[in-house]
Amino acid sequence: MADSSEGEEEGKLTGGSQQLVVDDDLREMGKKAAWSVSSYKPGNGVLSLRDDNLETYWQSDGAQPHLVNVQFQKKVKLQLVVLYVDFKLDESYTPGKISIRAGDGFHNLKVIEIKAVELVKPTGWMHISLSGNDPRETFVNTFMLQIAVLSNHLNGRDTHIRQIKVYGPRPNPIPLQPFQFTSTEFITYSAVR
Repeated sequence: MADSSEGEEEGKLTGGSQQLVVDDDLREMGKKAAWSVSSYKPGNGVLSLRDDNLETYWQSDGAQPHLVNVQFQKKVKLQLVVLYVDFKLDESYTPGKISIRAGDGFHNLKVIEIKAVELVKPTGWMHISLSGNDPRETFVNTFMLQIAVLSNHLNGRDTHIRQIKVYGPRPNPIPLQPFQFTSTEFITYSAVR
């Protein structure tokens, strides 16, 4: 597996925030998905990624790349992936380079590579936008998302990820309405006769 391809953007993320802060126009989509991992140590499986507890973590058990697969029953719009990693606690288990891919299933994930991100001693919530370079591309419409840990800090073998959240845009509450009016008065006068 190649570390980079033509359709892949690369960036560096440093720091991280201790509080998870996400825009109000986004909603967490992870509960609508089936989650799987390439490998795990007993007691540190895929459930640890989604339990909202920063003390637990998924620990891989095997050769790199380590994979987290997020599969949806129907196509969904995804805009943001948020990971909680902690270099101070996990040291060589902390992911160093992550690739995020999207597609219809395992068969075409390599074709639609989105991003490769280098994490520099991260501690906290790391936000990875799935938006493209074009300002009109604010989300990815996909059946499946794959998060691949390509390398770890200090050449570590296995990896720790404490939490993963996947966000998509909130649907417009009024179908066929181009604008999202919030007050009752605006909604009342929003339709033209």
